Amino acid sequence: MRQATLCLLIEKDKILLAMKKRGFGVGRWNGAGGKVKDGESIIDAMIRETKEEIGVEVKNPEKFGLFHFNFPHKPEWDQDVHLFVVKEWDGSPAESEEMMPAWFYFEQIPYEEMWPDDKHWLPHVLQGKKVEASFIFGQGDVVRKHNIRIVESWI
Repeated sequence: MRQATLCLLIEKDKILLAMKKRGFGVGRWNGAGGKVKDGESIIDAMIRETKEEIGVEVKNPEKFGLFHFNFPHKPEWDQDVHLFVVKEWDGSPAESEEMMPAWFYFEQIPYEEMWPDDKHWLPHVLQGKKVEASFIFGQGDVVRKHNIRIVESWI
């Protein structure tokens, strides 16, 4: 299974999301992140992708989730995504060729312009809960089935 990362910058009652400008997920708000390269650790991949996509260097990332995404109609999209929440970083979020970042208050998150699974797990994370979840997608990126479990911690 392909491994990928997702990084959410959170500041009090705001979250940094970025509009994906190209590639997988284009036209959707999401966190920074992407594929883990061969020989690269999950944490190193998250740090690299966040720097490349929004120009910040994360400090003290905390693992908050693990998602198992399954696309039966397009198995090459299947992946495990490791979610990190970051509350400290160096630099200011900036637009790149791939993403255009913007801050959103928790109550104004544009779920309708995000991956459809986000509305199921993101509210838990914003409440400080760690999650493990599985999602099965149908055609048109519709969530056909999902299971979310709150976990105490990640080892």
